[in-house]
Amino acid sequence: MPIWGRSILLDLENISAHYGDVQALENVSLRIKEGQIVSIVGSNGAGKSTTLNTISGVIQSSSGTIEFLGKRIENLPPHRIVELGIVQIPEARLLFPYMTVLENLELGAFNPQARKGTGENLEAVFRLFPVLEDRKNQLAGTLSGGEQQMLAIARGLMARPKLLMLDEPSLGLAPLLVKQVFETVKEINAQGITVLLVEQNVFHSLSIADEAYVLENGRVVLGGQGKEILSNPQVKEAYLGI
Repeated sequence: MPIWGRSILLDLENISAHYGDVQALENVSLRIKEGQIVSIVGSNGAGKSTTLNTISGVIQSSSGTIEFLGKRIENLPPHRIVELGIVQIPEARLLFPYMTVLENLELGAFNPQARKGTGENLEAVFRLFPVLEDRKNQLAGTLSGGEQQMLAIARGLMARPKLLMLDEPSLGLAPLLVKQVFETVKEINAQGITVLLVEQNVFHSLSIADEAYVLENGRVVLGGQGKEILSNPQVKEAYLGI
C-alpha cells in the first residue's frame, strides 16, 4: 500500500515539555503513518531524545496531545504505553550486563501480550541477529559494542512493537557497523514495524526516512520527505558541512 494511503499511527499536536523550569520542547507537532520510517534530526540539545521520552511516558508533557492509534496516551504510565505497542530503544542501551543474552531477551517480553509468543519472538530475533543465538548464554556485558546494540534492538523487538523508537542506534560504532545498523532498521521496517529514528548520523538517517523532522531548540523548524530534507541547502550546511 502506498504511504499516502496508510492510516495515522502516532500523532503529536503542540507538545511541550520541561525539565524543571527549563523548557525542552515547545509546541512540537509530528505525525507518523503505519509502515513508515520517520527520522528526527538536530544538534545536541535540540530535543530529539526528549521527544522520544515524552512519547514513551518517561517525561510528562506540560501541554499538547499525543494520540496512538486514535487513543490519547499523554497521561498514561510507561508500562501501559509499552503494552499498547510503543517500544523505545534508549541511547545508552541499558542492558543488564550481568545477565545473559537470553535473559535480557526474555525480559523484553515482559508485557502479557508479548509473553504469550516468547518462543516465536526468540526465533524471529535470532533470524535477524544470528550472532545473538550463538551468544545466548554469554553475559551481555561481555559482548562487543555492535553486539550490545543488536541485543538492545532485539530486546525491544521481543515486546512485539507496533512502533519501534530508536535513540542514536549508531552512536560509538565503527563505520561498517553503522551501515549494518541502518540496514537492520530497514529490514525491521520491511517486516511491518513502523520506526521512529533519532540519529546524529544525519546522512544515513535521512537517506532511509520516508518522512523527517528537524528540531532546533525544542521546536520543529523543518519537516517533509527524508530525501527532500537531505537535499535542503540549510540542512547540508548545518549538519553535513557541505
